[in-house]
Amino acid sequence: MNVAEIATSRRTCKAFDPSRKIDPAAIEQLKTLLRFAPSSVNSQPWHFIVASTAEGKEKIAATLAGRFEYNAPKVRNASHVVVLCVRRDLDDAHLQALVDQEDADGRFATPEARDTQHNARSFYTNLHRDQLNDLPRWTEKQIYIALGALLFGAAALGVDACPMEGIDAAAIDAALGLEAQGLRCVVLTALGYSSADDFNARLPKSRLPAATVISEI
Repeated sequence: MNVAEIATSRRTCKAFDPSRKIDPAAIEQLKTLLRFAPSSVNSQPWHFIVASTAEGKEKIAATLAGRFEYNAPKVRNASHVVVLCVRRDLDDAHLQALVDQEDADGRFATPEARDTQHNARSFYTNLHRDQLNDLPRWTEKQIYIALGALLFGAAALGVDACPMEGIDAAAIDAALGLEAQGLRCVVLTALGYSSADDFNARLPKSRLPAATVISEI
């Protein structure tokens, strides 16, 4: 795999072909990428909702009104839409579930190692919640790590993608009942295949020169 070739050829899809669907095996690979995305202290502060049915996509598209209306066709015509959600809090139950899973997966040689991991994760969670007062911002950063993995993975599989921040996150929360689940929407990603109306597919990719954004010391 030539990762540079993938990076320089992938693009944001601006219009999807509603007749083309992503193979289920490819979707399972993308779900795995999301599940195994890295996060600070393995906090995994996320939940991913995958909409593939017309009904599921319409629930999301219906929230994209007014200034966000331009994104509704992408949601309706995409093969799949991923709602990347963050937990509203990293409570004790979530922290306990994490360390229990790590234990079940054989990550601890001793009980002391388990305690060290649990205490470290709790320290950073409490630091961001109680001292830095930026827990929502910190957890949202982890969502964007998962988003990056999703976008690169989709490109590697030949799947087009469009990440969308032009959304009414509160309206999506209400439409999907996310608050009751302790979640909130951060960003959407539509997945599928480009249509003939995708103007971005015909444009050259543009980035600042390497010397402008990369230094070596």
